[in-house]
Amino acid sequence: MAEKSTKSLAWLKPVLKPVRGVFREVLLISFFVTILALAVPVFVLQVYDRVVFHQGFSTLQGLAVGMALVLLFDFLLKQTRARIMQTIALRVDVQVGRLLFNKIMALPMRSLESRPTAFWQTLFRDVEMVRNTLSGAPAVLLADLPFVFMFLGLVMVIAGPIAWVLLVAVPLFCLLAWRSAAALNDANQAERKAGLSRDAMIAEMIGGRTTIKALALDHAMRPLWEERQAETIEQSVSRGSKNDRYVNLGQTLTLLTTVGLTTVGALAIINQDITMGSLIATNMLAGRLLGPLNQLVGSWRTFAQFKQAGQRLGELFHEEVELQESSIEHKRPVGELILENIVFSYDPQGQNPIVDGIRLGIKPGGLTAIVGRNGCGKTTLLKLIQGLYKPTEGRVLLDGADIGQFTRRELATWIGYVPQECVLFQGTIRENIAHGRPGATDEDILEASKLSSVHDFIVDLPNGYGTQVGEAGTQLSGGQRQRLAIARALVGNPAVLLLDEPSASLDRQTEEEFKLTLANLARDHTVLVVTHSPILLSACHNVIALDKGKVSLAGPSHEVLPRLFGSKRQKAQATANSVAASEPVKSATASPPAPPAPAAQSAE
Repeated sequence: MAEKSTKSLAWLKPVLKPVRGVFREVLLISFFVTILALAVPVFVLQVYDRVVFHQGFSTLQGLAVGMALVLLFDFLLKQTRARIMQTIALRVDVQVGRLLFNKIMALPMRSLESRPTAFWQTLFRDVEMVRNTLSGAPAVLLADLPFVFMFLGLVMVIAGPIAWVLLVAVPLFCLLAWRSAAALNDANQAERKAGLSRDAMIAEMIGGRTTIKALALDHAMRPLWEERQAETIEQSVSRGSKNDRYVNLGQTLTLLTTVGLTTVGALAIINQDITMGSLIATNMLAGRLLGPLNQLVGSWRTFAQFKQAGQRLGELFHEEVELQESSIEHKRPVGELILENIVFSYDPQGQNPIVDGIRLGIKPGGLTAIVGRNGCGKTTLLKLIQGLYKPTEGRVLLDGADIGQFTRRELATWIGYVPQECVLFQGTIRENIAHGRPGATDEDILEASKLSSVHDFIVDLPNGYGTQVGEAGTQLSGGQRQRLAIARALVGNPAVLLLDEPSASLDRQTEEEFKLTLANLARDHTVLVVTHSPILLSACHNVIALDKGKVSLAGPSHEVLPRLFGSKRQKAQATANSVAASEPVKSATASPPAPPAPAAQSAE
C-alpha cells in the first residue's frame, strides 16, 4: 500500500522541481522569523529580572527600541514569505491544471464514459486542494515544525529544571497527531464517497431538468435525493466528530502542559532554581513550541485530503492515453473506408459484442445509410469508424492506412462527426462553428455554414454570427443546434462525414432541404448517415442494414431498400389478412391499408 501511495504521488516531483529553490527560500525566511520570535520571550525575561527589580529605565528604553525593530523586521519577513507562497500557488495551479486538462483530453473515450461527471469535477477541486496545501497555511506549518526544537533548546537553557515537562508533552502531541491521521483518513474517504454519489445525482437532475419538470418527477426524485443527502450528512458528522475529538484533546493537552509548567515552575522558584522571569518566558516559549504541534493535530484532515487528492490525480496521470504523435505522415485522404472484421464489446469479459465481425468497403464519395433496430450497433459503428472507440478485434482503414496510426486531432480533421445529441458550448454561433477547427477564418466558417444550409438562418438573426447560443445552446431550437453541429463538423472540409440521426429534430420541409444538402456533400465527401427517415433514405446511394451487431444486408439502395420494404409489406399484409379473417367485413374494409414502415425498422 505504501509503495502504491508513493508511486501515485510521484507525479508531484516534476511539478515541484522548478520551485524547490523557492521552497528553500521559504525555509530560510521561516528560520529568521523563528529567530526573531525568540526575542519576545527573552525581552520579557530581561524586563522581569533586570528592569523591574533594578528599576533600569535606560535598559527598558533600549530593549523597547530593539523590540520595535525586531517586530518591524518580523512583519517584513512574513510579508515576503506570503508573497513567495502566492507565487508558488500560481505556478502549481497553472502547471497542475494544465496537466489535468491535457490528460483528460488525451484519455480514450471509453475511459471518459466509464466515470460519472461528478468524478471529473472533483478532480479539478483536487487541484485546488494540492495548490492550497503546497502554498497555504499547511506549508507554512511544515516549514515551522523543524524549529520546534529551537524553542525547546532555549527552554532548557533559561529554565532547565522544568524543561522535562515539555520533553514529556512533545511525544504525547506527536502520538496524538499520528492517531488523528489514521482515524481521519478513513473518515475522509467515506465522506468523499458519499459526497461523490450525491453530486452525481445532482448532475443527473440538472442535466434532465426538463424531463423532471415536464413529468413532475420531483416526488420520485426526492426520496433518492434525501437518502444520498442523509448519507453525506451522516459521514460528514462522523468525520467532524472524530476531528473535533482530536482537536479538543490537543487543546486539553496544551492546557495541561501550561498548568504543569506553572506548577513545577512555582516549586522551582520557591527552591530558587529559576527566576520569575524565566518561568514567564518559558510559558511563552511553550506556547510557540506547542502551537505548531497543536495545529498539526487540527490540520491533519487537510494533509489527509491532500494525500488522497494527490493519489487520485496520480492514478489518473498513470492511465493510458490516445496516440499523441502519428506513426506516419499522411496527406488529406480521399475518403475510402475499409472495415476488416471489426469486433467491439463494452465489456469483453461478460457481454456479447455490440459490433460482431463487420466487413465493409466504402468507396470515396457517395451517401451511405446505416439502418437497423435500436441497439443493433449503429452509433457504436460510427464511433469505431471515427476512432473514438478502439476495436476489440479488427481494424478500420482510411485510404488503406490503419486509423490507429493517427492522432485524435488528425482524425477529427479528416473525419467530421455529428453525434446524436448535438451539444453546443456557451458563446457565439461563430465561436461554436470555429470549435471544429481552431484558427478557422471567416471564409472557412461561411463555407461550412453554406454547405450545411445554416447560413440563411444565421444571417436572419439580429446579431448574425455573433448571436449568443446560451448554456449548451439553450437559446436555439433542437433543429438549429443540429444544423450548427453539422456546420462545425464541416469546418476544414473533412473527407469523411459521419452523421447520427441528423434529421431527428428537423421538420419535414427542413428535412427535404437537408436531403439536398447531403446530396451535394456526397459529390466530393464520403457521407455515412444513421437514419430512420424515409426522406433521407431516398437520397442514399448505398444502404447497410445491421442486425445484432452484424451486417444483414448491404449494397446499392435500389437493391436493398425494396428487399427491406418488401419484407415489411409482406408482414403487414399477413397481419391484415389475419384480422380480416377474424372480424366482420365492415371493420376490415373500414381500415385503410397500412403504410410501408421506414427502412430503418425493416431489419427486424
